[in-house]
Amino acid sequence: QVRLVESGGGLVQAGGSLRLSCTASALTFSSYAMGWFRQAPGKEREFVGTISWSGGNTYYADSVKGRFTISRENAENTVYLQMNSLKPEDTAVYSCAASTQRARVNMVRADFYYWGQGTQVTVSS
Repeated sequence: QVRLVESGGGLVQAGGSLRLSCTASALTFSSYAMGWFRQAPGKEREFVGTISWSGGNTYYADSVKGRFTISRENAENTVYLQMNSLKPEDTAVYSCAASTQRARVNMVRADFYYWGQGTQVTVSS
């Protein structure tokens, strides 16, 4: 059974940093593009960014470009989301997801087949 498990969420002050991790099991990890999404209370799930299977290409939403960085370590079946210069509007549940499609900008939920449960990120002002 495929599992994606996120970790690293928490409470941070505005301007601070967090690094989220997502570790996959029972998945040929290196064959999948990996994405990060977030969902704030009362809002729809939002694309954050994605990384190609090789890690050679990354794409980001305009709202996080220049502040967030996605990377992956295929040998460890793990993808990371480094979040810097956090803002209160970044507060959300962050989820990772796996896709057999080619990584590209503004991917949507339907592009991804496997999902993690999410981890809460709260940014205080």
